[in-house]
Amino acid sequence: MVCRRCLVSGRVQGVFFRASTRQLAVALGLTGYARNLPDGRVEVLACGDAAALQTLQAWLREGPAHANVSDVQCEIADVAVPPDFSTV
Repeated sequence: MVCRRCLVSGRVQGVFFRASTRQLAVALGLTGYARNLPDGRVEVLACGDAAALQTLQAWLREGPAHANVSDVQCEIADVAVPPDFSTV
């Protein structure tokens, strides 16, 4: 199991980004969270199968219909694996 932490920039708050991320993550069998940051970015922590993480990471570059993603920075995260996927 691998965990990745991604910071998503652009118009990503107030456009159902976190809820849409959670929906896809759950469908992919991932755990973690998506949360808004004070600087306007969304932080996503996702843990699970490497192929599922790649699928989620590719989707983060597009986001839901009303999002306008300008950048996604991801790194491997050495964290305790969360039991489910939540929006914080």
